[in-house]
Amino acid sequence: MPTYTAPTKDYQFVLHDLLKVSEQDVAGYADLDRDFTSAVLEEAGKVASEVLAPLNVVGDTEGCVLENGVVRTPTGFKEAFEQMKEGGWTALDAAEQYGGQGLPYIMHTAVNEPFVSSNMAFNMYQGLTHGAYSAILEHGSEAQKDTYLPKLASCEWTGTMNLTEPHCGTDLGLMRTKAVPQEDGSYAVSGQKIFISAGDHDMSDNVIHLVLAKIPGGPEGIKGVSLFIVPKFIVNEDGSLGARNGVSVGKIEEKMGIHGNSTCVMNYDEAKGFLIGEEHKGMRAMFVMMNEARLGVGLQGYAQAEAAYQNAVAYANDRLQGRDVTGAKNPDGPADPLIVHPDIRRNLMDQKSFVEGARAFTFWGATLIDRAHKNKDEDADGLISLMTPVIKGFLTDKGFENAIAAQQVYGGHGYIEEWGMSQFARDARIAMIYEGANGVQALDLVGRKLAQDGGKHVMAFFEMVKTFIKENEGNEALKADFLEPLKAASKDLQAAGMYFMQNGMTNPNNALSGSYDFMHMMGHVCLGLMWARMAKAAMEALEGGASDTEFYETKIATGRYYMARQLPATSMHLARINTGADTVMALEAANF
Repeated sequence: MPTYTAPTKDYQFVLHDLLKVSEQDVAGYADLDRDFTSAVLEEAGKVASEVLAPLNVVGDTEGCVLENGVVRTPTGFKEAFEQMKEGGWTALDAAEQYGGQGLPYIMHTAVNEPFVSSNMAFNMYQGLTHGAYSAILEHGSEAQKDTYLPKLASCEWTGTMNLTEPHCGTDLGLMRTKAVPQEDGSYAVSGQKIFISAGDHDMSDNVIHLVLAKIPGGPEGIKGVSLFIVPKFIVNEDGSLGARNGVSVGKIEEKMGIHGNSTCVMNYDEAKGFLIGEEHKGMRAMFVMMNEARLGVGLQGYAQAEAAYQNAVAYANDRLQGRDVTGAKNPDGPADPLIVHPDIRRNLMDQKSFVEGARAFTFWGATLIDRAHKNKDEDADGLISLMTPVIKGFLTDKGFENAIAAQQVYGGHGYIEEWGMSQFARDARIAMIYEGANGVQALDLVGRKLAQDGGKHVMAFFEMVKTFIKENEGNEALKADFLEPLKAASKDLQAAGMYFMQNGMTNPNNALSGSYDFMHMMGHVCLGLMWARMAKAAMEALEGGASDTEFYETKIATGRYYMARQLPATSMHLARINTGADTVMALEAANF
């Protein structure tokens, strides 16, 4: 059975050597010193390895069961959920007035990684609840906040988001679920929603559904969508639970992965719902939940790759196969361990350099969210808006790719269920699809985000890269291995943006045909920037007399690998973008 150990030393490196969180001028960050974050992350790591990881295979093999209208979660899940609640992990960054600990979002993100790596399906129950909490906090009335937020923060009640319907996925303007106004100010919500993660289960007293629906007579399309709170059980005025609402589970979906999470078909039959925010402004409120979820899904991508990588490294060190071509490394044994072979090293270095770069990128994104929310920093808000489709799309594509790469290290054993590697691949696969399929993320990036606020934010990103290179061009240790590759990749990215400007206006397909390549190109540049910054931080630590020289030297060597072997992919993506739409759109639909 696979094992997992939280890489807490690397979390600390990213938080303190790279991001220097305790030195940032963001509310609450001054308290995030090394001792404090170490204590929190070490404890989270213990919960992940000792409580959640052993249940990962259990959840995968047992799945969830619908019995007489009640969803039963896998053996041990309920007890583990109680431990999570009792430990305060579900309310880490919730506001103190609602029973939370009031920590910054970066700490939620850092703690979330080991929980996702150890048991992605389990963590989704509290993950969706966190999103529902955030949406109500941002757009709910004071009465709604008082009623729902304390229970959501503690996970006594859990939350969901209900968007997708059988006939419409991303195109939410086609939805048919309706909400009819009632005399008491509530709405009667009717319709069917599908693919609802954590839609129902036996681990909380109530499930608070956030449901997108249309009020009859409203505008057509997406402009007519409103957001409603639809609880499983009606909440009485005194906060106690009342009658069962008109919401039920139609079935639990049979899925490729994340079997431990109850992905439900939800039926609403004149269920009592309560409007959040303004009528017909539901997407504004839902996007609070969706944008947070997209960073969390990007984290899922690399977190699954991290868990798979750890097990692949262990297997490569233990499995004896063949001899090192430069001379036997295990002369007393029948063969050398797999890890001596260059192709296995290449595979593992691909994984290691991606995961550590992705972690830095995601944690940096979380600090932008904190800066945007706590400091009301519009530039940070614009920058994370630009980065969100890249974090979600690029990191989940590459996360799945690297989970497969880890499986490959095992050879035939990776394909056998008893080794557990297929679960990482199967669980990671969904992250490329939900919260907006990755093709949609690429379209959002190129079609909307590049031009947002007159292109201000993408230009700020280019300037950020340029400034880092310029400020460090006198650093010979960085120049050849880090700065020059980053400069070349950034130029490729800018050239792609210029191609879109010059050719996208005359034929939008010229831009949209290259959007997926652009998303990946931008992802590589972002990880290249993170690696250049991490290399500088590691060099400074060594110069400062850091005791753990092996850790920092390994960090530099891993970054050097990424810059040499992965970052040059930007030139391939640019070549593809420059071919335009002609080859992509050449066939008539009937000729496919």
